[in-house]
Amino acid sequence: MAEQNHNSSNGPGSNRASSSVEELLLAALERGDESFHTGRYLVTFKEGAGGQGLKFLQTAQGMRIADARDFEGQAATLERIGDADALVLPEIGVALIGGNAAQERSMSLQSETDTGRHIESVDPEYFVFADGGSGHEMQGSGFAEALGNTALESLGGVTQAVQQTSSEYLRGFLRAAEMIATDLKQGNGHAQASIEEELQVPGATWGLIACKVSSSPRSGISIGVAVLDTGFDLSHPDFAGRRITSQTFVGQPVQDLNGHGTHTTGTACGPKTPAGTASRYGIGFSASIFAGKVLTNSGSGTMGSVLAGMNWAIANRCSVILAPLAMAGGPFPVFTAAGQAALNNGGLIIAGSANSGSSVGAPANSPTIMAVAALEQNLSPSSFSPVGKIEIAAPGRDIMSSFPRPRRYNTWSGIASATAHVAGCAALWAETSPNMRGINLWRKLQATARRLPFPVSRVGAGLVQGPQGT
Repeated sequence: MAEQNHNSSNGPGSNRASSSVEELLLAALERGDESFHTGRYLVTFKEGAGGQGLKFLQTAQGMRIADARDFEGQAATLERIGDADALVLPEIGVALIGGNAAQERSMSLQSETDTGRHIESVDPEYFVFADGGSGHEMQGSGFAEALGNTALESLGGVTQAVQQTSSEYLRGFLRAAEMIATDLKQGNGHAQASIEEELQVPGATWGLIACKVSSSPRSGISIGVAVLDTGFDLSHPDFAGRRITSQTFVGQPVQDLNGHGTHTTGTACGPKTPAGTASRYGIGFSASIFAGKVLTNSGSGTMGSVLAGMNWAIANRCSVILAPLAMAGGPFPVFTAAGQAALNNGGLIIAGSANSGSSVGAPANSPTIMAVAALEQNLSPSSFSPVGKIEIAAPGRDIMSSFPRPRRYNTWSGIASATAHVAGCAALWAETSPNMRGINLWRKLQATARRLPFPVSRVGAGLVQGPQGT
């Protein structure tokens, strides 16, 4: 592993392999970049050629390489790779390369791609955002006030991209930029809700009832569920005594100051009996939680941070990998490779898309990743639910779940809530048999789904259901 080297390239304009999400976002704003490209690149090795691809980068290209296997549990954090030109993620066969290092070698890399020996593709890295929810309010002061006139002028190209880019994706970009600007102005202070919301509703949430979770004898015991999101409230009282393995991939503590990660984790793996008076909202209440912070507290990340989280989850042999995040474009070779690596190792990646009602975005549109649609309480597709490559559907409207303290609970609507329901049910099914892993788990979820009178492009196989009987 390369030694850490703090130097002048750490500034906002840097696009090193180890650059932080905030540095990359601010640099993109300064460039007025309409592409949402971080400035770094991703190399996807051909399946089974990861070793040769690594040697190619080291010897033929002369790159300084950091390998995820040099980190405990392959928890490779970008801020710890120092002056390395690239970070290799061996479980999924992908390398993240700093912009300067990639550009200096672009002709050689393209030549290697053309020969087809070890490398499948070389692609730009893009920003990724939490897939949102109508209950998620933007925090911070006004964009113009926070950034000032100079920074605002640099947004010209970005704001002009509204007409060409998914509005939900653009809102994620601007929300993240606003929160970063607020951090710089106020010293990284985020306001938290001051009133605890106790929902006194008996039984279980409507989502759990619709998915037949309440009547399932399964709990997800001994099943590893990775939630790749904005982190988790590690001291939430509803999760006291639970087995939680946590890791950050964005240079911020795992503690969730956003709420998105705590909310999705709650639906997928929350308790059978909450500590307060809230109704049951969690599905896999005995599952082992792997909380991977791949998005910052502003809800922003990069393909590299997400892929590092996926690599970590696969290396730790998580049976279910929840990725409630979104980006425009795709399918991308790196996510297809990650999905296949998960399936090959007994895992299943489940993802949603942006809450725009448009076509399914990445990473969910990769053929090796299960894409989820959102449903209303009448089991019709939600207006914000995407169309296209959909494998299965789940409740996504007005979903109550855990939230960072002091609020403890919150009700949101969005694709993220739907994907969390599917991930929780997947954990219950995985418990039924050691063979219920990977593609077998995928097929079981679809085979047991409740059929709905809507096109497959809207709801896939139908409404996800939990296992019944013994």
